[in-house]
Amino acid sequence: MQTSTVPTWDDLRVLLALHRHRSFLAAGRALGISTSTAARRIEALEAALGRTLVHRGSRGTSVEPDALELVSLAEQLELGLQAVRRDEGESPSSGTVRVSMGEGFVRPVTRVLSELRRKHPALLLEVISEARLVDLSRREADIGLRKAKSSSPVLVERAVGRLEFGLYASQGYVERRLRGGRLEAGDFERHDFVGYEGALERSPQMTWLMRHGARRFPFRSNSDFALEEAVEQGEGIWVMADAQGRTLPGLVRLDVDLPMPSMPVFLVFHKDLRQVPRVRLVVSALEAALRHALR
Repeated sequence: MQTSTVPTWDDLRVLLALHRHRSFLAAGRALGISTSTAARRIEALEAALGRTLVHRGSRGTSVEPDALELVSLAEQLELGLQAVRRDEGESPSSGTVRVSMGEGFVRPVTRVLSELRRKHPALLLEVISEARLVDLSRREADIGLRKAKSSSPVLVERAVGRLEFGLYASQGYVERRLRGGRLEAGDFERHDFVGYEGALERSPQMTWLMRHGARRFPFRSNSDFALEEAVEQGEGIWVMADAQGRTLPGLVRLDVDLPMPSMPVFLVFHKDLRQVPRVRLVVSALEAALRHALR
């Protein structure tokens, strides 16, 4: 009997797990199968395709460079299957909706979605917060909140307002360093600020601070939650969205004679989801809340 040379999902998902976890043991655990079963799947796939797909070494496994196209195929299949499962709602207000956003949106969006679920308890929600923006065109998520427009022709983008920013510090920092809560334009060099690190150092907030002379950053993080807490603890001043900063007790919005940065906010989803009832339900709730908060 001749072995088919067409990879099956069962084979490809083992290859994908090996790529992610770097060993047959870890891949098997992730998939809920034995190490030997994972190894047999890869051996059968290699035999069917007539080439080596996985390098076995003393320090684990790695997918050969010329097999990465199969890993990419597996990732696309995985995303497709996840999207199909989310699309299997039994009623207009049931099923799963996956929403992606930056960390700063998580708390207010969670409040809106929790209120929505009280009205529609069969609705299942997944809130994804991550530095890497998920690919909405590939249905890695159903809905996204974005601060820049996309060039993808398959996405629907609705402008829901602008984030206006202000300079915020704790009451304690103001009492120690800024009597009256006013920051003069020429005094940035002598004050402490909190800020992003890594790739986020090129964010509009950091660019604005550096342009106006901010140099001292005793506390840095790639987490908005960490920076928010650092400001509350008196570590320094931060450029924070007014919609966020004004809700935090103990923070003071500083007076400064400088134009503050702002950025647009877009609610984004795949055009194929426009007529999916549960997605429309979540989009409507988020759009109404964001337009009210960002007006």
